[in-house]
Amino acid sequence: MRNYIIKRIIFSIFILFFVTLTIYTLIRCLPASYVETMAMQLASKPGAKPYEEWVAQLNASYGLDQPILIGYFHWLSDFAHGNFGDSWRFTVPVIQKFREVIGVSFVMGAISLILELVIAIPLGVVAATKQYSKADYAISASALVGISLPTFFFATILKLIFSVKLGWFDTHGMVGRNFAQLDAMGKFLDQANHLVLPIATLTIVSVGSLMRYTRTNMLEVLNADYIRTARAKGLSEGKVIYHHAFRNTLIPLVTIVGGSLPGLFSGALITETLFSIPGIGFTSYQAMTAGDIPFTMFYLSFIAVLTLAGNLISDILYAVVDPRVRLS
Repeated sequence: MRNYIIKRIIFSIFILFFVTLTIYTLIRCLPASYVETMAMQLASKPGAKPYEEWVAQLNASYGLDQPILIGYFHWLSDFAHGNFGDSWRFTVPVIQKFREVIGVSFVMGAISLILELVIAIPLGVVAATKQYSKADYAISASALVGISLPTFFFATILKLIFSVKLGWFDTHGMVGRNFAQLDAMGKFLDQANHLVLPIATLTIVSVGSLMRYTRTNMLEVLNADYIRTARAKGLSEGKVIYHHAFRNTLIPLVTIVGGSLPGLFSGALITETLFSIPGIGFTSYQAMTAGDIPFTMFYLSFIAVLTLAGNLISDILYAVVDPRVRLS
């Protein structure tokens, strides 16, 4: 196991190198000159340096005045030493802004993932064990609706019903109008109230695919020879389903759970933008539209690291769940 992990980490480092090189190259090849736009804004402030000096300083600070490959290694050296630069959009160090906004995205992602697992897996098992019944049709239809609905459409429907019509929740933001006058518990409940609709959106648009995946794998396991043998031996239906079949259904589901790691930290760009939640998704969207190269490079590289880590965790968990799999 140790040798396997070491090999995968080395292999992941090579992948990360080419991924970050691709990201850097794409940003350098953008048709718009965001450096010039930023230099114009900085030069327009009272007592600021001339425009030409700002352009030269910004280009030199990130190696943008050098060829792409040399500039990339300049950025990579700073990145390896933990120097992520200052955000052009938010005028603070990149890592500071990241720490400010990652918390709310992690909370939303973790809660929605837990709800997704709690809802989708049991319903998928029920649909498989009661194939072609009314329950199966109802669950399958609900799953297809969740898969088919775009995030922006479903979020708009939720806001229309629960915010505009019923007035239960605010349409956007993280805090209410009287947030400053509330005590500690009141502030917590106010923020939790503002996260209900975004979390509901993330959960409902994601639960359908996992539900269908669970149902499909459960049906495949229930039709296996060893399940028929277990039934022929006189085991109860509950033990056959939940002790034998369900344990083997969990094996492919482990890969999904491991692959969900990036989603816990990458944020939900569309959902956070629609509800104006100041998470990492909404912040990265603002940075990208403003041409914030330092923050964009850090965010995309961070997601690449999480993706590689998630794949490694999935492989390890797969071997833990299934004794037949051996890592070598």
